[in-house]
Amino acid sequence: MKEVDVAIVGGGMVGASFALALRATRLRVMLIEGVPPDSDTQPSFDERTTALGNGSRQIFESLGVWQHMAAESAPIRSIHVSEAGRFGVAHLDAREQGVPAFGYVVPNRVIGRALWQELRRSPNLSLAVPAQLKGAVVRDDGVVLDVAGAEGTERIRAAVAVAADGAGSVLRASAGIEATIEDYEQVAIVVNASTERPHAGEAFERFTASGPLAVLPTVGGGYTVVWAVRPEKAAELVALNEDDFAAELLEAFGWRAGRWTRIGRRNTYPLALSRAQETVEGRVVLIGNAAQALHPVAGQGFNLGLRDAATLAEMLAGAAASSDFTELLARFSAWRAEDRQGVTRFTDGLVKLFGSDLPGLGLVRNFGLLLFDLSPAAKRALSRVSWGFAGRMPRLARGLPLE
Repeated sequence: MKEVDVAIVGGGMVGASFALALRATRLRVMLIEGVPPDSDTQPSFDERTTALGNGSRQIFESLGVWQHMAAESAPIRSIHVSEAGRFGVAHLDAREQGVPAFGYVVPNRVIGRALWQELRRSPNLSLAVPAQLKGAVVRDDGVVLDVAGAEGTERIRAAVAVAADGAGSVLRASAGIEATIEDYEQVAIVVNASTERPHAGEAFERFTASGPLAVLPTVGGGYTVVWAVRPEKAAELVALNEDDFAAELLEAFGWRAGRWTRIGRRNTYPLALSRAQETVEGRVVLIGNAAQALHPVAGQGFNLGLRDAATLAEMLAGAAASSDFTELLARFSAWRAEDRQGVTRFTDGLVKLFGSDLPGLGLVRNFGLLLFDLSPAAKRALSRVSWGFAGRMPRLARGLPLE
């Protein structure tokens, strides 16, 4: 039976980042991923984009991969928040908060390419790709994993097994950790589009009766649109031709970005809130979407997962071979709890607050946006979310080495 210190199941953005963070350590690390990163069927590194907060950008800089992403990243210099049918708006300007940008919009394929380019150069990392986890047994002294690859099934014993394999995590299920799933009854339509005038680094979050509509700047002057609607409405919108879809988008979003001139391929993703009941079970620990999968409103999901990865890497890097890993993982879970719970409540609360049609609540939301726009303190607090919602920041997010 092959032995490693850390086995990571899932080589998407969070799992690959975590593996890369461990490359400078003495740990023997195996990364298990079912789909090659450069495959057209790799779901993590498609044409979607991710809004990286400033903390995430710093983590990638500390890992030495930001230089490979920077040229294809679009800074978010301002944010405009509004609700359809209401006059209340809020506007945040990065210069007023003393930062160059609130975050950076980067194509997922660019993030994946940068991460895996460095992973392949890391001699202490064993990359099992393509390979699939068939099952795992949690023992007092580690986790035994059955991994199926091109040459058959191999049995691996890991001192610690990390689930980074998404909301439907196989490792989480093997460890007997339950997850609660709340269906938002919404589908996200994601499309890259252009308008008649280039953006100036402004991002938009517009709350409509059918769901949130985010419009994010991309390199080249275009936008990524993430439009959450009811499933039946999503089917109608995807079936429209380009001109009719542009007209529907203009009606929902307004003229803030001008007339839509090009609509790319439309992809759809069902939206739900998934939360693991525990994030640690013995020597198994969950990070990223395996621990919590969020609604894309406010773009917090990946940033939260990356902080999971950076924090866990820091704790494992400082551990000795004789460490009590069960106790270490329990401390990790407690350390990350405040940030995880805060971000989850924040995103879930936004969806439900702006999705409610209770009498009088629309007026409350309207005045709330107006009051927020008049409050410098509230704007400063929200701008700090790009560094983390609460709790201690990991060393990588502060530009420091793991240990």
